[in-house]
Amino acid sequence: MTTMTINCYSIDVFFSHDPIKIVRAKGQYMYDENGERYLDCINNVAHVGHSHPMVVKAGAEQMELLNTNSRFLHDNLVHSEANDLALRLAWEYTGHKDIITLDNAYHGHVSSLINISPYKFHQLANAEQSKSVHVALSPDLYRGNYRQDHPDPATAYADDVNILIQKAHEKGHKIAAFIAESLQSCGGQVIPPAGYFQKVAQHVHKAGGLFIADEVQVGFGRVGTHFWAFQLQGEDFVPDIVTMGKPIGNGHPMSCVVTTKEVAEAFKNSGMEYFNTFGGNPVSCAIGLAVLDVIEKEDLQGNALRGSDCDDVMSDRGRGLFVGAELVRDRVKLTPATAEAQDVIYK
Repeated sequence: MTTMTINCYSIDVFFSHDPIKIVRAKGQYMYDENGERYLDCINNVAHVGHSHPMVVKAGAEQMELLNTNSRFLHDNLVHSEANDLALRLAWEYTGHKDIITLDNAYHGHVSSLINISPYKFHQLANAEQSKSVHVALSPDLYRGNYRQDHPDPATAYADDVNILIQKAHEKGHKIAAFIAESLQSCGGQVIPPAGYFQKVAQHVHKAGGLFIADEVQVGFGRVGTHFWAFQLQGEDFVPDIVTMGKPIGNGHPMSCVVTTKEVAEAFKNSGMEYFNTFGGNPVSCAIGLAVLDVIEKEDLQGNALRGSDCDDVMSDRGRGLFVGAELVRDRVKLTPATAEAQDVIYK
């Protein structure tokens, strides 16, 4: 007889305090078994609203016509597969192995991504940070090492990345990529200072590595002023690889990786193809196209920009409709108002 010990903390109920039983959702609202309506402030993938009629219609019509793998497209299923493929592209193109990630970052749930997600591996009691993973300071102007009163926080935070590169070189390691969400989400709604990505990219490219922008939670017009959040850094900045996830399918399992022809061909010539059973699924493609149509026809990027015209307290912790609010008891000491925050969450 084989026995298995499971760490119960990893399978806790998400909301243990009288959980709500949601039975349907429409637009920005969710409804419980008693018909009570709730504003959905948790889900981050229903990009054009729950059960949008155009998206539902596109999926249903395509399912009636054809639902199989066409074998012609290599789209992914989820966020994790996109970022895992991005790492593989970087490793193959550069021939290097080391990855630089930001503190508090989260990039997915498969092993390769947990290794580069401090948000995850810092929670594991016996986890050891991989020697090929280097954690840079989160470019946080609110609680970070270099704040709004610093004369040049972009350079200061980028210099931290360069120091990690030099330390890696001293140990005989080489940098394959720097990966970051264009705006950190799980890391606390962190907005990098302008020019930070450009300076980081200079250091990383000089070391022979690539810059990977994770747009899974922040792309597709959510920031209002731009379609992609990395564009907030300036039009002179273009990542080497961009990853996208479930918002492109409005919650339907989809993701995508975009890179340069040079990087893609290096991966193709490696002899190891990328294959996914559901890649190029016609239903997923129809839903993805419908989401893009809705974003354009309903001017959702413009709506995100108009919706951002609110209290200044919000503006520093987000862009457009990608915003976060932090509750503190003291605005000087920044003492977290933990109890009050819990009260907001559960009420």
